[in-house]
Amino acid sequence: MAEDSPFTIDADWLQKRLGEPGLTIVDASWYLPAQKRDARAEYDAAHIPGARFLDQDAISDPDSPLPHTLPSPQHFAQYVGAMGISADDTIVVYDGPGFFSAPRAWWMFRVMGVFQVYILDGGFDRWKAAGRPVTAEPTKIAPCVFHADFDAARVASLADMRRIVGTRESQVADARSAGRFAGTEPEPRAGIRSGHMPGARNVPSSVLAENGELLSKDRLRKVIEDAGIDLSKPVVTSCGSGITAAAITLALETLGHADNKLYDGSWTEWAGLSDTPVVTGKD
Repeated sequence: MAEDSPFTIDADWLQKRLGEPGLTIVDASWYLPAQKRDARAEYDAAHIPGARFLDQDAISDPDSPLPHTLPSPQHFAQYVGAMGISADDTIVVYDGPGFFSAPRAWWMFRVMGVFQVYILDGGFDRWKAAGRPVTAEPTKIAPCVFHADFDAARVASLADMRRIVGTRESQVADARSAGRFAGTEPEPRAGIRSGHMPGARNVPSSVLAENGELLSKDRLRKVIEDAGIDLSKPVVTSCGSGITAAAITLALETLGHADNKLYDGSWTEWAGLSDTPVVTGKD
């Protein structure tokens, strides 16, 4: 395992264990339109041997009008069971750049009761650049039964957020860029107001990693505290649609902060409504 986080592993660790029984590798890559990358096409062209592709859009709640909504435990279990993933497996998730969408998959598995789940430091881009093993061969999958043990206490709802914004009983850490948080950059989704929730603090997911690797604990603590987050108090993480919020969750958990939730509807839900308070500026 990586030295500084209990939730990341390095490429050497993974390469030595390729093909081991009980080890499941998951490509959880997902990209914003502006990134001009096709996650599924990239996986089909080259992936770590044995990796399965987790489609972040397909695994979301089919009945929700919002993007990337956490599915029901039944839907999640059906989807990942069909991928041949058991809740007893040791799961390693990765994405292209290393620290973009992989934390979301890590968080989903954890909220569904899997705790032997880790993120590959550096991601697939660095794995490939280093000349490590890749293949275009489809991974042979034997479907299995996945037993979900859903922890609803780790997920914040819209009703929770209305209360939290009003009472300030919990801190809100927003993973969007500084421009989107301040309202100086437009939202990528149509009809969504710019700005942030009153009282929220900005912790852009991009500042939590360097070269695709999670920062050391000391650096993570400084980044989060400099953003105005008190690590002795509860935190709710948020972002655009629930993907990069999980990067802050990962950082918090790495620092031993367990009193946190992820606001799954995130900014797309909050700012898409007409009666939710929105403020602009840096604070």
